[in-house]
Amino acid sequence: MSVFIPWDVIFTMNGVWGFNSDYFLGFEIFSLPLEEWLFFICIPFSCVFTHYALLLYFPNLKLNKVATKAISISLVLILFILALANYDKWYTLVNFSLAIPLTWLVYKYNPQLLQHFFLTFLVMLIPFFIVNGVLTGSWIDNQVVWYNDAENLGIRMGTIPVEDSIYAYSMILMNLYYFEYLGSRFKK
Repeated sequence: MSVFIPWDVIFTMNGVWGFNSDYFLGFEIFSLPLEEWLFFICIPFSCVFTHYALLLYFPNLKLNKVATKAISISLVLILFILALANYDKWYTLVNFSLAIPLTWLVYKYNPQLLQHFFLTFLVMLIPFFIVNGVLTGSWIDNQVVWYNDAENLGIRMGTIPVEDSIYAYSMILMNLYYFEYLGSRFKK
């Protein structure tokens, strides 16, 4: 929440995205619906739970070190090029600019996490596409969350801006990284 709530507040106040009041209770904190605050409690928790549940049932679910390094480097390079080429689009720039150092940090200090996460994230994308699809207007009359396409690449996966997948990647990976980091600190 400490990273994504301020980001959410700033983006909402600047019209990068917003919320359809027809779908919310009407109670807001710093221009964000209460439901958005709850999102940042429920979704990271369920994703961290999913990651560890998958590892419990499939303990060998991981990429080798070479593949992990190749994916990490490729992801950083692609996101860097896209962020640089789209520096005038806030959602793209901020989103990709967070994922770049986060991927580097996790690769440097906990590459084993990435070996597992790249695969568990693929599984988490299934409910992501369903839930985020509904929130962005799939299968309902009007979208719950709207996006200003002038602030993103304008590329949609169904109704979902492509940047949302990197947003999810960063939010989940950041939570997992700090969960493991704090867990190792408390074990000492």
